Amino acid sequence: MTPVPAIHQYRQVAESFGVDPGLYDRARPSYPDALVARIVAASPGLDVLDVGCGTGIAARQFRAAGCRVLGVEPDARMADFARRTGIEVEVATFEAWDSAGRTFDAVVAGQSWHWVDPVAGAAQAARVLRPGGRLALFWHVFEPPRDVAEAVGAVYRRVVPDSPFNLGARSQQTDRTAELFTTRAADGMREAGGFGEPEQWRFDWERCYTRDEWLDQLASSGAITPLPPDKRAEVLAGSGAALDAMGGRVTVSMVTVAIVAARAGALPSESA
Repeated sequence: MTPVPAIHQYRQVAESFGVDPGLYDRARPSYPDALVARIVAASPGLDVLDVGCGTGIAARQFRAAGCRVLGVEPDARMADFARRTGIEVEVATFEAWDSAGRTFDAVVAGQSWHWVDPVAGAAQAARVLRPGGRLALFWHVFEPPRDVAEAVGAVYRRVVPDSPFNLGARSQQTDRTAELFTTRAADGMREAGGFGEPEQWRFDWERCYTRDEWLDQLASSGAITPLPPDKRAEVLAGSGAALDAMGGRVTVSMVTVAIVAARAGALPSESA
């Protein structure tokens, strides 16, 4: 089996999204209401810790569902944006964050756990979760039409030929990407201990993008945000021209996958 890459070590990408928090917030999709409702129903209470909360997209959904939400976010620019939407946020990486003795009914991470060390993060979550609390980690996996993926990928390869990203292959690797994220997260929970056996949830849906909406989400991706401004502009201009030639709208097959595990009763250190 191909080793799962240590994605959390790519800090340049992880810390690049705050270059334009407003763009990120309007471009990134929210999460299925059914996912939020299922996490809330499975948790023993309404205190939620949102890891890597970004601009507060998931946090606002949990707040709307009646939860009390605290965010932890390493990028101060993203945290400031989330605070302006009414979310309380503390700036830190999750592994180094000081809980100051606080505990929660659910620890959630939307589109962010791949930037967390999977074992250290799970161990931290186990420490701050109440018995029976849920660690719920979830991601969107995009599958644009093949012609769109190939056209945008060709532009990207021309402008950034040495990049490790392969945007043109995205339509072919949706299931593999989901497997990498969920396997890595579940293995981290098992190695850290303190959790029951993780279970996987899946939600399939579609989203239709206008040309400008698609370019916004592309501009907010980790393949684009670390680039110099001139390279970002060139990728987006070329991608926009390609989309115009294909009618200017994109219907995307979306999959939201989640790995969820319940905090066990007492950790070994607590029962010694």
